[in-house]
Amino acid sequence: MKLILLGAPGAGKGTQADILSKKLGISTISTGNILRAAMKNGTPVGLRAKEYVESGKLVPDEVVIGIVQERLAEKDCAGGYILDGMPRTIPQAEALERGGIDIDCALSIEVEDAVIVERMSGRRTCPDCGASFHIKANPPKAEGICDNCGAALTIRRDDAPETVRDRLATYHAETEPLKAFYAERGKLKTVDNQPTIEATTAEIEKALGL
Repeated sequence: MKLILLGAPGAGKGTQADILSKKLGISTISTGNILRAAMKNGTPVGLRAKEYVESGKLVPDEVVIGIVQERLAEKDCAGGYILDGMPRTIPQAEALERGGIDIDCALSIEVEDAVIVERMSGRRTCPDCGASFHIKANPPKAEGICDNCGAALTIRRDDAPETVRDRLATYHAETEPLKAFYAERGKLKTVDNQPTIEATTAEIEKALGL
């Protein structure tokens, strides 16, 4: 199965992608993780991306598309994949199609803006492996420590409330139109956010017929 996860920043795409990846036995391709690795390593692409991410803006299409195409060409994506964070604009979606990258379903997780702002203020991210936690909804086993690699968790600058509001405005203007794009192709499914991660997962599985 080849999936795209849509939804506002902080909608829970990364968490649900991890769950689906294990259930379906396919890789999750998180453009956020790829870009964060590049930023941490100080690569030319990473330095370019960092300027955009920290100001709440979208990374340019040519940077993201090149990274994704290279990643999808790897062996672990041959049997399917989940795209988390890509495409973010209609031109990106069109570029994926031109590149021969087809998907079975675009799944949109619907969450109100006010909920997003509250949720992201409690988010903690691992700077080493990219794992994401939340102090209420998905806390680490040890406070402030990543379950996966033991690194100290951090609050990303782009999770600050004023930056989140800017990111939401960008999402509604540039990314939300993708829902109509995939609906026209008969590939859109929507799921309303639920009070718990497990309940949201159940709704996603129902939508996908799993």
